[in-house]
Formats: sequence, structure tokens, C-alpha cells
Amino acid sequence: MSANVVGSSPRRVGGIGRVTGAQEYLADIRLANVLHVKLVRLDCARARILSIDGIAAMRVRGVRLVITAADLPQPVPRFGPKFRDRPILAVGEAKYHGEPVAAVAAETRDAAEEAARLVHVEYEVLDGGVFGVAGALDPASPLVQDPAIRPNDPLAGTNTLHEHDFGWGDVDVAPADPIVENTHSFPMVTHFTIEPHGFMAAPDGDGIAMWSSIQHPYLLQKTIAELLDLPLAKVRVFAPDPGGGFGGKQIPKYEPLLAFMALRTGRPVRLILTLAETFQAVRRAATEVRFRTGFLSDGTMAFQDVEANFLIGAYADIADRVVAKASYLACGPYRVPAVRIKARTLLSHTTPSTAFRGFGIPQITWARESTIDEGARALGIDRVEIRLRNLARRGETFIPGDTPADGDWSQTVRKAADLIEWGTPLTPKRGRGLALGLKSGPTTGLSYSTVRFLADGSALVLSGTSDMGQGARTVFAQIVSEELGIPLERISVIMGDTGVIPYDQQTSASRSSVLMGTAVLRACRDVQAKLCAMASRLYEVEESEIVVEHGVVRLPGRDLSAVDVLQSGLGRLGGEIIGNGEMRKDVEPDHPLGGTAAFFEFNCTAFEAEVDVETGEILLVSHVTVSDVGRALNPLQVEGQDDGAAIMGLGHTLMEHIVLDESGRIRNLGALDYRIPTMKDLPLKLTGEMVENADGPGPYGIKGISEGALLAVSPAVASAVTDATGVVIRDLPLTPERVWRALEETR
Repeated sequence: MSANVVGSSPRRVGGIGRVTGAQEYLADIRLANVLHVKLVRLDCARARILSIDGIAAMRVRGVRLVITAADLPQPVPRFGPKFRDRPILAVGEAKYHGEPVAAVAAETRDAAEEAARLVHVEYEVLDGGVFGVAGALDPASPLVQDPAIRPNDPLAGTNTLHEHDFGWGDVDVAPADPIVENTHSFPMVTHFTIEPHGFMAAPDGDGIAMWSSIQHPYLLQKTIAELLDLPLAKVRVFAPDPGGGFGGKQIPKYEPLLAFMALRTGRPVRLILTLAETFQAVRRAATEVRFRTGFLSDGTMAFQDVEANFLIGAYADIADRVVAKASYLACGPYRVPAVRIKARTLLSHTTPSTAFRGFGIPQITWARESTIDEGARALGIDRVEIRLRNLARRGETFIPGDTPADGDWSQTVRKAADLIEWGTPLTPKRGRGLALGLKSGPTTGLSYSTVRFLADGSALVLSGTSDMGQGARTVFAQIVSEELGIPLERISVIMGDTGVIPYDQQTSASRSSVLMGTAVLRACRDVQAKLCAMASRLYEVEESEIVVEHGVVRLPGRDLSAVDVLQSGLGRLGGEIIGNGEMRKDVEPDHPLGGTAAFFEFNCTAFEAEVDVETGEILLVSHVTVSDVGRALNPLQVEGQDDGAAIMGLGHTLMEHIVLDESGRIRNLGALDYRIPTMKDLPLKLTGEMVENADGPGPYGIKGISEGALLAVSPAVASAVTDATGVVIRDLPLTPERVWRALEETR
């Protein structure tokens, strides 16, 4: 019997398969009689499609289909999680570099690639595309979307998809001195998952089967059912564990196209993107964020006036939700009496942006925390102290009508400051910086789980969560082991098949351990209740006198193992006990986001950095990240998630950015020209710590983690650079050239 599994760090479920290559990813799945798909793209950002001729392509040996928008139902179906604006293939106009205008299916991948090159597209390159915030806001710029697909939308004649207004108090009358106002820019960056996106589809009787590396298999099921006018029961989605997601695999992309191609050919079809092609499929939204912050003489904030412009790309995807959720929390973890927030979701002739780890918060945090630093310098107040003076206390409402501060956040700040040795002497050209990040967890949610306690004492756990590297399988197995006393090696966690697993709304917002974890816990409690009833019947004892915990059934005067009770109760016929659990966080219609935060991810990040004033190169001497986690159900996995998020944050801080030429084409597609952090870019010392107070809403007091350590990396690094050199930089990334140029301007 097992107990005290929670709080330990057992061997990761599936870990060996991931590191040895034994794990089967989507690209490893081989369907019989499959056709290989290649997309046809135009090497321009914006073009009017005049005609598409696939005759030459069809002559290639093994080619079975060339499909264009004209071959799809008319009008061409569109899809999207909120705005149904994305066509299955480009209709009339290619609106961003790499938007597919046609697709080829062939017996071999080589034949598909050759045929795709032979598809003749006659097109007219259109000038004057929208590639930045200024262009998106300019009334003279061409419209990215046809107003006809935005009926009853007063903004349809603009490139503003949506405007969000939040706030409280009266900013205009709030007295303040000084007032700090600046605009900070954040670049487009891509997810760069180890596993590129992959998709397969096949006719399945009178329905269809889909395979995708998607994070939300039930959202894909719903999307395909609606597009094909099928019952949900006729759409089966297989979602093998993704090789990384970071939000980029949340929303359907090319699955609808594959579904139509599979039904057209009557055969399975398969599309595996190259790394370069993923750059033209997903990215993080670029932003320009203006903060106007009023301070009082003691450093407390009098008001925050925020204007946030998010450049989301040609189609909405989930980006408007990113804009809303991030901007709503623009003031971060601070108490601010007067707040005005205006956020815009701006269309552009660029790759559609989507969810990305942090969900818009890194962009907002970069601007807010940098502005607070400038306020501290103007007032002559220590940068840690000014944050502590404004930080919401545990239980304090800092956003009217929303979840109060759910942790002792000052404890986290002080711990990070101590670890970075804040206030101790520094050598020349070295500086320290510190910043705070806050992200709300899910505002709604619905997760079901089934736990099957089998006759031999082993267990199956059925869950709709996607394990994309965050360790969900391990955490769920730990909960079952803790509750039912089953050794971890006798527990199997089943995921990724909508024909088998119960419904889960989504795998996002660091929700899995809290929401699905609670559903798993409740399924275990259901099993325990049935064991209790079984023991009551077998031993003629009132249920109120029986306690079932950790695999032990406690009767008056004696203890029995749960397995012995199970086997006695099942008898010669065998069988199992099935427990079901549900965790629901309902919509709150009157809330701006549809619901309050289930929890907050709070993090304090600090750096010590050294700047080479001759080259602009930044050497990260020490990197500290401290997160408020409630309780670490699996400390090693918490550490791994925090370290991974922290290093990912270095990417957009120091080097990562998608480069567009003057006509809007991406010039750094792929690993050769798009830099991500490598071992040589890591800090000399990385220290990850956590604060545990068991004050979260999840099982055993846990909160969601996985994103917090990324949120405040950029402003913390920039603060250290300013501390070392006196130079203030408001545009990311902090490349050596950008730092050097800023230094030269001061000489």
C-alpha cells in the first residue's frame, strides 16, 4: 500500500520513452494506404489569387488530388474558436506569407512535394500590407478582412477586430507626482516546439477519424463535426502526447483541410509540417503597450492608464481572448485605486497569432514592470521596496469583483531578493534587476475523469488532458496512488482518444493539476465510497463506521486492504469498481472575462547581469525565479516547469524575433536564422525556488504552475542592464547590437 506519494518526486510516467525516442509521436504513426499532403503557398505576404491550375501537378506519378478553395463547399467554410473567420484554404486573396492556397495529396511525400511545386498559381502581388501596429491603426491602410465576414460589427470597416475597456476609479482626477509615461514594444516570436505540428484524417465508416498533435482534442472534435455537419459521435479524435505545445497546438489549424481531403479521396491523408512551416502557422502576438503611471511621494501608485495594442495577424484564432485576459490583468499584483485600460486586437497581413505560454502577460509585464522601475528611479526609492509598498496582501481584493490575492506574495518577493543578494555591493558594469509577474488561471472549466479500480488491485485513469511535457500523467497517477494506495507502477493513465476518454474542456492556463486533478481526486473518492458500501454489505457494518483511505478499509476493530475487500466483494464473476469525478467552474455572465480567476500564478524573477560596454553583450551571472505554488505535488516537476519557463523567457528577451522584409515576408524561417537560447546563452547560475503554503484550490492545496517563471524575465533583465549601465531600453529583444547602440547614444 502506498501513502505520502503527494509531495514526492517519483520517476516520471513516460519519461524514459521521451528521452530514448521510444515514445510514439504523431509523425511515428503509420496508417495503411495513406496519402501524403503538401501545402501550396505563395512567397509574398499579400496577393490577389487570379487562378490556380493543377493539371501539371496531377500528371506527377502518384498524385491523387489537387484541391483549391474552388473544390470546397461554397461559400468556403470558415472556422475559429470565437470568430469564424479562417477559411480552410485562402479565398480570393492570400493574406499572409505562407497562407495555403492549395494542397496536393500523393502516394509518396516526394511526389507530393514535386506536385506542389508544379501547381501554377496566377496571382497579383498587392502593395500596402499591414505589418505593424501603426499600419493597423491607420484608417488609410487596406483592410485585412472583408467586412462581409464581420456582419453587425461596427468595427468591420477597420483593422481593429475588437476593443476591450476595463477599469475602475477616476484616472483623470487622481492626484499624482511624478507621472511616468512610456511605450514598450514586444516582437513577434514563434513557439519552436521540438515536434512540429502534424495532422492525419481518415474516413471512418459513416464518420471520420482525426489524428492531431492538438492540446484540445474535444475542441477539434466539435470543430470538425460542425464543418462536416456530423454528430459528435461520428468524429473520433486521436491526440497522442504532443512533443511540446506551449499554446501553439491549442486551436485547430489544418485539420479541417485534411478532413475534406480524406473524404474526397476516400483514403487516409497525412500532413507533417516542417519547422519552417510552423513559423507560418503559429506565433506570439507582437505588442506596443503604453503605460502612464501616477505615483505619490511615498511610492504608492495613484493610477494606471494603459493602452495595449496587440498585432494578432490575419485571422482571429484565440488571439482576442489573449488580448482580453492579459489586458484585464494589466496592473499586475498591485493595489491601484484608479485604473483605465484600453486594449485593441489588431488585424495584420502576418501569420495568425495564437496562445503562447503566458497568454499575453509577458508583453504586458514587460511594459508595466519597466515603468515601475522608472518611477522608483524618479522617486529615489529602492526597486524592491516600491513593489512591496504596492503589493496586494493575502485576501485583499485588488481587482474589483475578482478573486482576492490568494497568496502571501511578499514572501515570494523577499525570498527572490535574498537569493539574488539584493543590496550587496556589485563590481563595475554589473547590475541587478527584479520584476513581478501575475497571471490568472482558468476563469471557466469543465473536466471529467474516470478511475477504474480493477480486480487485481491495479487501476486505469481516464483523462482528457494532453500531456505535452508538463507531466500530467505522473501527477494524476500520484493522486490515485495517494488516495487508493496503489503503487505507481500498477497505474496506467489513458489519454488522447475521444472515443474512450471522458470530456475535458482544454489543456491550457496551467489548469491540469487543479481542475483535472480535482476530477481525478473526486473519481478516487467515488471509488472509496463504493468500497465503503461494499465493505458495509460484506461485513454487516454501518457505512458511517467505515473509513477508506490510502488503500486501507478501516472497520471497527480491524483494518483490511482495499484489494482484499474488492476481491471479496466482486466474487467469482470478477469485475471492477468505476469511479467518476467532475470539476466544473461555471461561466459568470456578468464578469468581463466570463469568470473570476480560479487561482493566480505569482512569480518574482531577479537577475544579476554584466554588460560588455564595447560590444553590448549581456552576461547573465545569476538568474533567480521564485514561484508561489500552493503546494508542490511533485517538487521535481515543479522545478522542471519553472526552469523551462525561465529559460524560454530568455528567448524573447535576448534574441528571438521574427524578421519581416519590407513586403511582409518572413526572412528567418527555421532554425538556422531564428535564434533560440542554447547552453551557451544560459545564466552562469540558475536558482529556482518555490513558496508553499498549501493555499491553492487544487488537490492538497496546489495551484497551477508552468507559466509563472516566464512572465517577468524581460523587465528583470532590462532592469539589471539599466542598473549596470544607466541605459534604458524599451524595445525587445535586448540583442548586443541594440544594447550597443543604446550605449553609443549616451556617449
